[in-house]
Amino acid sequence: MKSIAMLHYRKNPIEVKKAYPYAAIAKMEGIPFYYFSFNNVDFNAQKIDGWVYHHGEWAQTVMDFPTVIINSCNPKTEKQSAILKKLKEYAIFTSYPVGNKLKVYKKVLKAKEFSSYLIPSSKLNYPSEFITFLQEHVRAVIKPLSGNQGKKVLFIEKLHEPQLYKLTDGQKVNILNQKELEVLIKGLVLEQKYLLQPFIECKTKAGLTYDFRMHVQKNGRGLWEITLIYPRISGNAKLISNISSGGYRGDLEPFLLDEFEEESERIKDVLEQFALSFSAHFDTLYEHSFDELGIDVGIDSQQRLWIFEVNWRPGCKHREFEVARRLIPYCAYLADTDLKT
Repeated sequence: MKSIAMLHYRKNPIEVKKAYPYAAIAKMEGIPFYYFSFNNVDFNAQKIDGWVYHHGEWAQTVMDFPTVIINSCNPKTEKQSAILKKLKEYAIFTSYPVGNKLKVYKKVLKAKEFSSYLIPSSKLNYPSEFITFLQEHVRAVIKPLSGNQGKKVLFIEKLHEPQLYKLTDGQKVNILNQKELEVLIKGLVLEQKYLLQPFIECKTKAGLTYDFRMHVQKNGRGLWEITLIYPRISGNAKLISNISSGGYRGDLEPFLLDEFEEESERIKDVLEQFALSFSAHFDTLYEHSFDELGIDVGIDSQQRLWIFEVNWRPGCKHREFEVARRLIPYCAYLADTDLKT
């Protein structure tokens, strides 16, 4: 009999907000569901000491290995990583990483179909190449190659005065000369790997930076659906719209009406069509299929759409049940597909 389990590093499902919606939707779909953590796996007996939601509370019960595992978090230790790797021999996993920003960029670029939506990107290696880059683009953005939730993103603009540059880091703005800029870049590349891009400006009429988050998921037929598209708007003069860095979430239709007026319906159609078509395309670029994606895009002053980032675990704060409503049937689809092969 097929079953679904949620794997998390926290021991108790009470501490994980998504666990209850998953259990509730699984109950309504008639699929056995339980929660477990890394340390509760017995590979010798092929049993798991999991948690089942029953009569209004979570109770610990020894369960067989599930058919499908919702791997909703990354392992925190080497031991957990080893357990995760071994579990893949016994169960189907729902989520797989997309890789860092440069890997995503190269995959989409090589496939060509959506390459026109890409912001030209390269790995930042030397201060000299950055100075050359600013001679061509005037404004640049530097961001960590790996996920950063809007943190450590720097915006640099070449000023009219010779060898002077404006550096924006969050709400802090500094004017640097070329020597100071070179020292800064040298320190950054020693610290971690960074991506270099021309700055694409996406601003509201009020002058606030914004982008769109497209949260898409596979449904019970293995097809992509839109869970939610919403604008993320900077809450102040910052150039970052990421919610975890101080931005806020708006509602799509009122936002589009305010910003694009009579063009709002057309822009909405463009966003929805892009979300579904790009997701279907992106899925073909990897060995493993994805269960959900968070695609961040912007629209510039010429109404051109740009891909900012693609995330494989986009988060679901305040929409846990909406996510569960698609995820659990998708898990059942994975189980049924596996049984047929």
